Amino acid sequence: MARPEQVLLLEPQHELRFRGPFTDVVTTTLKLANPTDRNVCFKVKTTAPRRYCVRPNSGVIDPGTSINVSVMLQPFDYDPNEKSKHKFMVQSLLAPSDMTDTEGVWKDAKPEDLMDSKLRCVFEMPAENEKTHEMESNKISSSLLKSESSTLSMKSMASSLDDGEVKKIMEECKRLQTEVQRLREENKQIREDDGLRMRKSTLMSAPHSSPAVRVKEEVLSTRVIALIVLFFVVGVIVGKLAL
Repeated sequence: MARPEQVLLLEPQHELRFRGPFTDVVTTTLKLANPTDRNVCFKVKTTAPRRYCVRPNSGVIDPGTSINVSVMLQPFDYDPNEKSKHKFMVQSLLAPSDMTDTEGVWKDAKPEDLMDSKLRCVFEMPAENEKTHEMESNKISSSLLKSESSTLSMKSMASSLDDGEVKKIMEECKRLQTEVQRLREENKQIREDDGLRMRKSTLMSAPHSSPAVRVKEEVLSTRVIALIVLFFVVGVIVGKLAL
């Protein structure tokens, strides 16, 4: 005698799909809905009970309600060449109105009262190109985050320099410009004074005054060169900060 048609609505109807990698527990959900006006008892069975954990694996579904069954595949070594032979069966029966013991109902049920639906298990592994794409996406995201972090750090440093250090450098540049101008004027004045003394002095006194004049000129020239070099270095620093 043929068994009656399943009254429960299953979602999915024919396959339970598990997506790898299978190095950890993989869970899929089976929804059972009761569209009738009576309580329906159910049981979820599998051909590989050691490989799966099913919660809940049995119970009663009230009229017009549904229940979600979590099917948890335990970790295992996946072999793409091995096809899955695992199957699940959802067995159900209409509960009597005077039901008090669910197990007793199953024990006393006749074969023609039982309804069942079968589902096969399908294992899926992410394609290699998907893995590569995910890895590249992660690398790009990481690079963008590092770049943004570096840019923000550079802007922060530049902002702090603009507020403090640049002002000090600009003030120092102005002071150096004034000092260089002053030294140039002093050097020019000394040369003019020495020229007058040279013209007024006699030929005998010229050799005695000449060394002193040369010492003064060398000292001033050294100071001017040092200040010019310092001014040039500071100018290079300011130019880099401006860029």
